[in-house]
Amino acid sequence: MRILITGANGLLGQKLVKLLADNHLDLLATSQGASRIRTPGVDFLSLNITDGAAVTRAVTEYEPSVIVNCAAMTQVDQCETDRKKCWEINVVSVAHLIEAASSVGAHLLHISSDFIFDGTSGPYREEDQPNPVNFYGQSKWAAEKLLYDSKIDWSIARTILVYGATPGYSRSNIMLWVKQSLESGSPIRVVADQFRTPTLVEDLAQGCLLMIRKKATGIYHISGEDLLTPYDIAIITARYFSLDESLITKTDSKEFTQPAKRPLKTGFIIEKAKTELGYAPHSFESGLAITASNWD
Repeated sequence: MRILITGANGLLGQKLVKLLADNHLDLLATSQGASRIRTPGVDFLSLNITDGAAVTRAVTEYEPSVIVNCAAMTQVDQCETDRKKCWEINVVSVAHLIEAASSVGAHLLHISSDFIFDGTSGPYREEDQPNPVNFYGQSKWAAEKLLYDSKIDWSIARTILVYGATPGYSRSNIMLWVKQSLESGSPIRVVADQFRTPTLVEDLAQGCLLMIRKKATGIYHISGEDLLTPYDIAIITARYFSLDESLITKTDSKEFTQPAKRPLKTGFIIEKAKTELGYAPHSFESGLAITASNWD
């Protein structure tokens, strides 16, 4: 089995590259720019997935049996203000990957998001009807529909609020933001009226591997099970790392002015992934311990 990964420089991409390499699977890591892959012996190709010709060339030359699309523009407010760039990365590139996968008969595993839902009736099952409330969610839903309408073999792993750390990764996530803010003595305001099931990046990578191993098709919800608000996440993180939780102020969404609206209550019901894939996520606190071990 030959696997091509897009977005390999990102947090999920780096974790998935290491996991697949540790499982002795042949893979080609691709991402825009220079390699930040720290797993030795992995081939890397600089690839802009919005360039259809480059995507076709990479896929036809490598001839993967599976393509895992970890690449995305995930900064929700930036997606709202720069819709053209968001659409190119999150939708047009998926069309390129579908065309390239079709040319070599590859399966395409695409990473999607809880933000395809409006947050009025979470937690959600795979068959619930999407209704995004911001442009990022619209772009992820549009990409899913491209797969539904395609003739290739495909699967979708939807996930939520991915957290974790890896050396050399410059982007932040909620857990890192809380930890770094409190360590520097900076007070933070955190909303308590949004609900998510945060996902440890190692769990998401494991979910992808299970989907590949079992040749899963269709949609799977891959997240944690703990339904938490960002405020809950901040307090648990502060206590775990023995930081000053008095710096954390509880607030709500109405007090924030952001370009993109957020769904209030998402979260996933993950019984399908547990039953069909054997997926077993960590608790949020266990996830913090795993993340902390990456710094040791």
